[in-house]
Amino acid sequence: MNGKTCVITGGTSGIGEAAAIALAEQGADIALICRSRTRGEATKKNIENRTGRDCVKLFFADMERLADMRRVAAEINETLPRIDVLLNNAGVTMLRRSETPDGYETTFAVNHLAPFLLTHELLPKILESPGARIVNVASGAHAFARFDLDDLQSTRRYSSMRVYGASKLCNMLFTTELGRRLEGRGLGIWSLHPGAVSTRLGANNGGIAKWVIPLLSIFFRTPDQGAQTSIYLCSEPRIEAPNGTYFVNKRPAKVSTLARDSDIARQLFVESEKLVGLEGSACWG
Repeated sequence: MNGKTCVITGGTSGIGEAAAIALAEQGADIALICRSRTRGEATKKNIENRTGRDCVKLFFADMERLADMRRVAAEINETLPRIDVLLNNAGVTMLRRSETPDGYETTFAVNHLAPFLLTHELLPKILESPGARIVNVASGAHAFARFDLDDLQSTRRYSSMRVYGASKLCNMLFTTELGRRLEGRGLGIWSLHPGAVSTRLGANNGGIAKWVIPLLSIFFRTPDQGAQTSIYLCSEPRIEAPNGTYFVNKRPAKVSTLARDSDIARQLFVESEKLVGLEGSACWG
C-alpha cells in the first residue's frame, strides 16, 4: 500500500479505526472523514505514533447532512492528489425513528444516501488511479430486510432491525449497480459483512445503549477481527471476484434473493439519485 491513499468514513472507532491502523501500517496514507474532532485527533495521533509517519489527514462532516457530504468531498478533492481506496464504513442504527436535517429517515440517510453521494462526488478522482477500489461495509442483516421502494423513509412502520437490515441491503444493491455501470473502468467494487462486532454502532441511542452494548460485546468479534475483510478488500493485490461481489471472512458469499435482484438495484439507484439531487448525472458512466 506504499504511496496509496485511502479515504475512510467512520474511521475513529470500531472496525473503521482498526482498518485505518492496519492500512497505515502497510504504508498507505489515510484520510479520515470524522464527525468528532476530539476522536479524530486522537485517532490521528494513535496511527502516527504506531507508524512513525505523518500519514493521516482529517476531514470533518456530519453524515446526516447531505450538504456536508458535498462540502467534505470538495475539500478532499482539492487536498488529496489521489484516491486509491474509498472505504464506506460509517453506519448507525436507531431504536426509534428519527429524521435528518434534510428530512430523511436517519438510518437510511446515514447508511445509504451519505455514502451514495460521497462516492459520486469522489468518483472522478478515484477513476484517475488505476486499480482503485470502492469497498462498502454491508451486513448479514440484509437477509432479513423487508424492503419497500415505495417506503424508503419507513413512514408506514418502523422496526430498528428491519430498517437497519434494509439500509445494509441498499449498500449491497448500490455496490451491484455501481459495479455494473462502471464495468471496464478499472475499478474494484465490492461489499462485505464484517461479522457481529463490538463497536459504537447504536451508541447514539442514549442510556439504554450504554447498558446493552457492553453486555452484548462479550459475544461479538473484536474490531480488529471484524476489520479483516475490509482490510483484505482494500489491500489484497489480486482479487479475482467480479465487481458487485459480497464477501464474508474474505471469501465471496451467498446473498439474499432481494440482494440479487438487478431490477431493484437499478430502481434504488435512480431513486437515490433523485433524493440526493443527482438526477441525470453523467458521472456514473
